[in-house]
Amino acid sequence: MISYIVRRLLLVIPTLFGIMVLNFAVVQFAPGGPVEQILAEIEGTAVEATARFGGGGGGTEAGGGGAAERGEGPQGSYRGAQGLDPQFIAQIEKQFGFDQPAHVRFVQMMGNYLTFDFGESFFKDRTVVELVIDRMPVSISLGVWTTLIVYIISIPLGIAKAVRDGTRFDVWTSGAVIVGNAIPSFLFAILLIVLFAGGRYLDWFPLRGLTSPDWDLMNWPERIADYFWHIALPVVSLVIGGFAALTMLTKNSFLDQIHQQYVITARAKGLTERRVLYGHVFRNGMLIVIAGFPGAFVSMLFTGALLIETIFSLNGLGLLGFEAIVERDYPVMFGTLYFFTLLGLVMGIVGDLAYMFVDPRIDFEAREG
Repeated sequence: MISYIVRRLLLVIPTLFGIMVLNFAVVQFAPGGPVEQILAEIEGTAVEATARFGGGGGGTEAGGGGAAERGEGPQGSYRGAQGLDPQFIAQIEKQFGFDQPAHVRFVQMMGNYLTFDFGESFFKDRTVVELVIDRMPVSISLGVWTTLIVYIISIPLGIAKAVRDGTRFDVWTSGAVIVGNAIPSFLFAILLIVLFAGGRYLDWFPLRGLTSPDWDLMNWPERIADYFWHIALPVVSLVIGGFAALTMLTKNSFLDQIHQQYVITARAKGLTERRVLYGHVFRNGMLIVIAGFPGAFVSMLFTGALLIETIFSLNGLGLLGFEAIVERDYPVMFGTLYFFTLLGLVMGIVGDLAYMFVDPRIDFEAREG
């Protein structure tokens, strides 16, 4: 067991390094950059640069491009900014670290990341860690509650569908699952806003933030109620798009086990269907479902809620990453990529350990030997 975990942890190093190298290399060929953002603002061309290259909304968030307009060279020189003092441009490049070759910047960046020093945002005047911690409550709220509710709904429903395979219950619930899987979460979110958040009919739920402005003045029962009042529609939107796949996975896993020889033998011994299902089938059928929980949680937490955060004006990690890409805020981009990739790789190991915890008969170390 220990040797298997050690090997997996050692494998994390080249995997993480390869992901960082690929993403860093791709970004070097993307038009625009932090220096271009500053030059665009100084020259008063931020709006034009944004329109041409699809950058952010304006101000410091705009100007995601402009490299071609100013004639940015392959080595990162800004030849087209004739109206600015070259020494001033060189000073800006040095401030952002672009006076160094790309490979030197990458080595320095990875050296800092080894000690979890992610630096400071180029445009928000805050450290990357502070930004992540500030946005974390929203993403944790969406991820935890969505994953929890999805599992609470999907596992019992999938088991019931497996036991009643081919019945009217299975057919009708399959229709609901298909509809849930076909409707994107963001589209369902818009429908909920129209129906329940003052869009056209009812005005029962708020549209902005995780809590009300006067949350600090409330007592704890009121705070809890206010929190769930704000999080209700976003979570429901994500649940609709997430429960379908897990439900069918649970059903197919249990169906596969129900037709195994050991189940037939257990029934032949006179065991009740409930004893057969929960005493024999459940442990084997739940293997793939439980083992996939860490990965599902990480995916929901950090990658699955960008559009939902945007629609409901929730400042979470998904929106932070999107803003960093638009603004070319490299410390935020690569810092969050490094941390969450590392977290995802570790969660993969946790998933394997969950396999062995649910079924001690599984021994990855013996299989590798």
